[in-house]
Amino acid sequence: MSARLAERLFAAPLAEFRSEHTRFVAPLAPVSVPARLRGLVEGVIGLDTEPQISPSVASLATAARSSRVTARVAAAQPASALPRSGTPSGCPAGMAAGDQDDNPGFTPSQYLTAYDFGPMYTAGYRGQGQRVALIEIDGYSLSDVATFAQCFGLPVPAVTAYGVDVPRPLPPTGEATLDLEVLDAAAPDLKAIDVYEASADAASTLAAFAAPLQNPRRKPQVISASLGLCEADAYDGTGLAGIDATQRVLEVAAASGVSLLAASGDDGSADCETGAGEPIDSVAVNYPASSRWATAVGGTNLSLNAANQITGQSVWNDTTLTLAAGGGGVSSLFSRPAYQKGVVPGNRREVPDVSMLADLLPGYSIYCTAAPECLNAENSSPWLTVGGTSAATPLLAGGIALVDQMLRTSDHENLGLLNPLLYELGGSSAAASVFDDITTIGNDTGPYIPGGNGRPLGCCGATVGYDDASGWGSVAIASFAQQASLRVPEIVNFSLSLPRRQRPVEHGELLAGVSCSAACAIGAVAEVKVGRSKSFVVVSKLFHRRSRGRERIALKFSKGQLRTLRSALAQHRKIVATVYGARIDALGAIQHQTAGHKLLIRS
Repeated sequence: MSARLAERLFAAPLAEFRSEHTRFVAPLAPVSVPARLRGLVEGVIGLDTEPQISPSVASLATAARSSRVTARVAAAQPASALPRSGTPSGCPAGMAAGDQDDNPGFTPSQYLTAYDFGPMYTAGYRGQGQRVALIEIDGYSLSDVATFAQCFGLPVPAVTAYGVDVPRPLPPTGEATLDLEVLDAAAPDLKAIDVYEASADAASTLAAFAAPLQNPRRKPQVISASLGLCEADAYDGTGLAGIDATQRVLEVAAASGVSLLAASGDDGSADCETGAGEPIDSVAVNYPASSRWATAVGGTNLSLNAANQITGQSVWNDTTLTLAAGGGGVSSLFSRPAYQKGVVPGNRREVPDVSMLADLLPGYSIYCTAAPECLNAENSSPWLTVGGTSAATPLLAGGIALVDQMLRTSDHENLGLLNPLLYELGGSSAAASVFDDITTIGNDTGPYIPGGNGRPLGCCGATVGYDDASGWGSVAIASFAQQASLRVPEIVNFSLSLPRRQRPVEHGELLAGVSCSAACAIGAVAEVKVGRSKSFVVVSKLFHRRSRGRERIALKFSKGQLRTLRSALAQHRKIVATVYGARIDALGAIQHQTAGHKLLIRS
């Protein structure tokens, strides 16, 4: 809508503001919802167009940015930085990619071998038939991706860009280029990569997370998000309504069998920054990585032998040089999810869940011609090295696409939300084969924060088992796939039917028939809409079937709901119930649901 209409509708005058890097519009007064919409609207976002996530990745000093930084080498040796080890392969320029001090980055064959991708490729799993979505706040150059692929002997999957509230493709930068090149290296034969480009304001970024689920016939198996901002800034930017709306989108992705991976951030345990881009001397974590519906990916560094096998791994922490480290800590927004019970001591969500290569030294070799971020007065070569948890995230996303492909060929379900399986494996005898537990360095950035008190923040150290510096550690993809094939259920078909001639108000309940083709835990959910009033939800009990068959399920109304329905019938108001069948996982979360079946309630 126009700014003038928005001012009238929400009784909030708008004004234009100018920050150091951009102009934006924001309300001058609290937003007021029109009287006829009160009780139907949870919140309003989008009137404030200030960028929440900066597309600039040339500097660490940005208030809220994507989780990627460009490598800059100084004379001092950072805590976790290492010269490249192992055996690189590729074209000469790609193998020599690096900075002015000749510190070349890892090539694809090195990090893919290190993380156990090789057996998947040997078995024929290279991503065929799988679709991965990337959430971006900037654009890319497909010719850069093609040059990278040619150097390392890779095909390029079909790449399609979708604008989310943007009128034209966004200009290329290093961030989207990095994501595409690392994903291409990990899963070179993907059916498709869909890139959802959005502005960096809160409303557009929220829409970008929903967009892959709303694109007809293009639902991805995996969503990779190499962006985020600290929880306090996320809350300030969207309010509780925006956080809740995003959470519902992420929950729908999980219920639809989609794996969502999010970067944990590049500021270590101090994720928030001032408006000038300086770190704030307090602990914080990154959102949406902190969501219970996302798998948070932290950062590590590697040392390799000549066969590119891991000989040592540490938490990424470059604080003595760049004030950059893998994000991790305790959420201030979300309580502990069920899968972390017995693993984390408190009652809050903790991140990351796992970690992959992210250190700036040696970093990843990529090809990027975007100016001024990649090509500038300091760097004249498009071959450069980068790091960050946003490199780690698409790397793992590509690996998950391979595992999904393997599961589908043996008639198993998609992985969907990874975390319940990750934590199950972390507490099992299989942990040592699936994870490389990281017990050195930690991600505390406190002593190096400018203007701070010079003391550690107290979070987070690297210990045996799960910790907030690297989660369970890094993932060995082929070993993870083997365990997934033993633990992920086979595909179970289930359906919903509604008995005819129901009298829900008279009998005090709705009836639904839910069928499974094998053993399952099932239930039903109904959303009841009375006239133009706000709808209410009715949830059934949970039923455990030990074999295939049909369960007759009752959705009982409460006394208050029955009073509402009887009053509506007396006033001849329209009542419509939309009923869904639901399959439930071991943690009580909806795993899959049927399409909604509508029922007009007359008695």
